Amino acid sequence: MLRVELHCHTSYSKDSLLSPERLLEACRRKGIDCLVVTDHNTIAGALHAARLDPNRIVVGEEIMTTAGELLAFFVQESIPSGLSPQDAIARLREQGAFISVSHPFDRLRKGGWRENDLLAILPLVDAIETFNARCMLPAFNRQALAFARKHCLMGTVGSDAHTAFEVGRAVHLLPDFHDAASFHQALAQAEARVLLSSPLVHLCSRYAAWVKKRSAAHR
Repeated sequence: MLRVELHCHTSYSKDSLLSPERLLEACRRKGIDCLVVTDHNTIAGALHAARLDPNRIVVGEEIMTTAGELLAFFVQESIPSGLSPQDAIARLREQGAFISVSHPFDRLRKGGWRENDLLAILPLVDAIETFNARCMLPAFNRQALAFARKHCLMGTVGSDAHTAFEVGRAVHLLPDFHDAASFHQALAQAEARVLLSSPLVHLCSRYAAWVKKRSAAHR
């Protein structure tokens, strides 16, 4: 079984302190066999990481739509932010991507979903994220898991790591896979290993965003 991390960010995201090189080092140290890099609204960091370690990295993206964030794996072309969920999903389907929904019930973070908007896209997605290690209240994850079970949806879990020490907080144990279709089959046999991160990790994200903003102002 592979130890798989499905939701991780690099310094190509404005609020991450993690370079692709440091991310890969953390994965090797923690025994992560496969990692999906899901930077916000870009695949540049994922492509960089894939060039460094093509056998370990899957290119993904976390996409901000007009209703909430989507989480996509096996992405070939970046999807811009600001599209309707339906338009973003259609573009991802054209690429053959696997589509999940990021931290759907986290009301404390930008990117959460209203239930009516989520219900509208359920026939169009493959899964929802049922555990996100960065959710500050466990109730948000419990609500996502209950929702997935009620609607017979598969669930993904992820650390949502923006720092090296978060990598591996939420992983799947999965059979081998090589594309979106085989991942879909493997996920049906998944075992999850999850731990919540400290709420203090959000301070790291704010610091990273401040550093990038300050650096841009001095260019």
